[in-house]
Amino acid sequence: MSVNGLNTTVEPQEELLRLRQEAYQAARELLDIANLKQGELLVAGCSTSEVAGAGIGTYSSPQMAESVFAGIHQATQEAGVYLAAQCCEHLNRALILEAAAAGKYGCEPVNVVPQPKAGGSFATAAWKYFESPVAVEHIRAHAGIDIGDTLIGMHLKDVAVPVRIAQKNIGAAHVVCARTRPKFIGGSRAVYDEGLL
Repeated sequence: MSVNGLNTTVEPQEELLRLRQEAYQAARELLDIANLKQGELLVAGCSTSEVAGAGIGTYSSPQMAESVFAGIHQATQEAGVYLAAQCCEHLNRALILEAAAAGKYGCEPVNVVPQPKAGGSFATAAWKYFESPVAVEHIRAHAGIDIGDTLIGMHLKDVAVPVRIAQKNIGAAHVVCARTRPKFIGGSRAVYDEGLL
């Protein structure tokens, strides 16, 4: 049941565990392919409405968000990578991340606490489960995972490269992943470091 775009249905535990596993698998695949180093940033955007098979912004689910967040967060913690959770458009796609990550990357915190219908359920879950969460307006992440077409590209470093993973969906939501690489410069006579491609 949806009340003002907020899903109030109690989801079956098996469904929540399945979503957590799908999210973990997608993040794990991306991290393996993108070859992120310890302390780098992974941005994740997630529409739980899309995960539930509804239109973006119409069926926000805190329960589903916590499951998806838990799977991605587990994968990033195992890899030693910082996770940044993108808020929805109502907070101008601000991000929730650990204060340590914001400090490391020189991000200035802003004063907002995400809510399921003002920031999104996924960002709200990040705020709830991070040790010391802060909101920032901009980052330049090394890789990203977009669950439900939430448009994370504005938070990726130049140059974004698509990453194809086996886990194509989380619930009913379409999953798109990207990594980044340094820009090529110098034209046809340039020699490039193969380790940075």
